[in-house]
Amino acid sequence: MAHTDAGGLRLHTQRLPARGAGSRPGGPTVVCLHGLVMDNLSSFYCTLAGPLCRAGHEVLLYDQRGHGRSERPPTGYDRDTAAADLIALLAAVGPDLGPVHLIGNSHGGAVALHTALLRPDLVASLVLIDAQLTGDWVEEMTDTLTAAALGLEDGRTTAQLAALGRRKEARLTAGADALLNHTTLIEDIAAAGAFTAADFARLSCPVLAVYGEKSELLAGARELAAIAPDCELCVLPDVGHTVLKEATEGLCDAVLGRLRVRAGAVAG
Repeated sequence: MAHTDAGGLRLHTQRLPARGAGSRPGGPTVVCLHGLVMDNLSSFYCTLAGPLCRAGHEVLLYDQRGHGRSERPPTGYDRDTAAADLIALLAAVGPDLGPVHLIGNSHGGAVALHTALLRPDLVASLVLIDAQLTGDWVEEMTDTLTAAALGLEDGRTTAQLAALGRRKEARLTAGADALLNHTTLIEDIAAAGAFTAADFARLSCPVLAVYGEKSELLAGARELAAIAPDCELCVLPDVGHTVLKEATEGLCDAVLGRLRVRAGAVAG
């Protein structure tokens, strides 16, 4: 288990080397950003990371602030701080890292997009997997997280899972309780604003948006695709917000195809 000091915050990281015939030494690293609360770097480790490495890409995975095995400070769960954590991590990993491909799932996609707006020099391309972009998702997310916090605050769920021998689930539930009831995460999410058309127009890197056909977030992706200078929208059939886990094969095809196109463009 490796930790990286990123601006004074210890982040759990895994750096996976490129392998296979398609390896391109010195090519852009792919950095993956997971979603909120019950999520961590393992969601990418078990889905996209392996295919990306076998296709010749170095991959950097990390648990975001408060998640997984990273430190859990009481504050700092707003989008600006999440982007600052990522920027500090990239600097700590190596000044020669160069622009990276960011792949963000759900809330991780919002962090990736925000980072690309703040520091376009650090981002070679974006892949957004069913990310929350526009509409009233902030209110809906806040309500969902608040309800989850109330259900966890007495600790009985964690204790029951532990008593049943379901240690992994108990550990995840305890982490969710700590995040929701003992940090400012809910307040910070509630204060977030939706991205605007002006934000989309300012994106200077290529964007691939991969969304489920049944996702409630698809309207925001269509707006992004209509406004961003270089954005491809890929809609996967018969799936909602669980694209990463339930449509992994289609997602891999879309992501690897896009990265091959970008690599060819750079080489040419």
